[in-house]
Amino acid sequence: MKDEAILVLRADNVFPADGTPPFRGFVAIQGSDIAAVGTDDVIQPWLDQAQKVIELGDKVITPGYCDVHTFFSGWVLRSLGIDFTDVHTVSEGITALQEYAKTRVDKPLFGHNLHPDFPNADVDELNRAFPHTPVVIFTFDRDTCWMNEAARQAYGFTPEECYAEKIVKMMAEYLKDTEMEEKYLAYMRMLNERGVTSIKEMTFDTYYGFMDVMEKLEQEKKLTVRVDMMSQPVAEGINIPHGLAMRERFHSEFLQFSGYNRMTDRGIPSSLAELIEPYKSHPGVTCTVPVEWDLIEQETLEADRNGFRYSLHAQGDGAVRHCVELFDRCEKVNGKLKNRHAITDLEYSNPKDLEKFGKIGGITEIYSQIQSLDNKQDVMDMIDHQLGMERSVNYWNRRIMWDSGITVSCGTDLPLLIPDIPEGIYCGCGGYFKDGQSFNKGNMLTVEEMLTAWTRNGQINCGRDAYVGTLTAGKRADIAVLDQNVFTKELADMRDVKVCLTISDGRIVYEN
Repeated sequence: MKDEAILVLRADNVFPADGTPPFRGFVAIQGSDIAAVGTDDVIQPWLDQAQKVIELGDKVITPGYCDVHTFFSGWVLRSLGIDFTDVHTVSEGITALQEYAKTRVDKPLFGHNLHPDFPNADVDELNRAFPHTPVVIFTFDRDTCWMNEAARQAYGFTPEECYAEKIVKMMAEYLKDTEMEEKYLAYMRMLNERGVTSIKEMTFDTYYGFMDVMEKLEQEKKLTVRVDMMSQPVAEGINIPHGLAMRERFHSEFLQFSGYNRMTDRGIPSSLAELIEPYKSHPGVTCTVPVEWDLIEQETLEADRNGFRYSLHAQGDGAVRHCVELFDRCEKVNGKLKNRHAITDLEYSNPKDLEKFGKIGGITEIYSQIQSLDNKQDVMDMIDHQLGMERSVNYWNRRIMWDSGITVSCGTDLPLLIPDIPEGIYCGCGGYFKDGQSFNKGNMLTVEEMLTAWTRNGQINCGRDAYVGTLTAGKRADIAVLDQNVFTKELADMRDVKVCLTISDGRIVYEN
């Protein structure tokens, strides 16, 4: 390391994410490591040795960001196969598919960017043109698709239900495509442009052979994002032998396997979230479709016994309570959970359960950008209809999570949301919706807390905190730079901020 070049980043705002307030100073990088972090009064020896100095002025240096809930298998649907952006009629679609089929002999035909109003109610012409070859063309948001009967038979889903858990048979097909390696490289570039240097990736079941691609990328030193893989049981139950094999196979600083992920309840708008008190819209009903708690309990305790972590996705306060009670039965060391179990989303939660979860060392994965999807009044109308406005005080209880000692980390459920840390500050600190209206500001975090959630706490979640997550000498140089001072900027204007530099393991992987 002594012979490696030294790069010095110098800025008015260095945020180490270790509890130290931001300060004017520098970060010196040598090889893959942070060599020094300090104030200007100790910078001169590093300037004397540096091969390159980047003066950043009022910008903000932070550790690289960690998105703890991502799905490459969903993101890739945005660019999978043929582009239907300029296709407006069925006949145009058939012609485009026939040309595309010439490049994919004996292979299914996939596509993206289908217009939401595409005339797809009648698929007779598509079935006649492709009686045996499966055809599936998704809209950009993947809410629906145009598909033929051969695809329905092969993959077992419909345009009305084409969310991730339903398309696993098709997923097993497209993840084997030779273009997937290049698409994963594009995926990492997209993440790096947003300052993300680590992710916790959900890999359905056994990932259908894509583990081999991940291993190849690591061996060729092409990974610019640290990946913690978590298997989500869908087509089968929890597969402990697979997990044991993957944990033995993947345990490096860039690629590891650490556990499992599962949905519990679903959304409050659809009355599928599990509540403690009944729905206002469904008197006497706390969940319209019962959650499979017996199965979830069995799987969670089995994972825990084998040293794996489980992240459980819960949206209603009843489901959150169930998760806390279940994790409280898992192995502890000095009263704290041994295996870094987490609860994801927690849209609506009871403070008492959060306090209990904090006492046992729990981790939460919040979607700090989630309010960016909706206008405020639409959400208020939904809450009033489903719960009653008096219960809205417990929506997005991030303040109580933090104050209860929970390790609060941030995810996006990518591709539901694309990582945008300034937008996460806008929504998760300012309480703002898409339309600029705010809500429950008292439940939000401070800017420093939000940046800590995206950095140090994300790495605690992923078990990498010994070598990344803070700007500390000796740790790996995973760094992001924001182009404006987020500590003085008005929260309402935070969406103007961009990432202008990203460093992964000492390498500049994005610069603007």
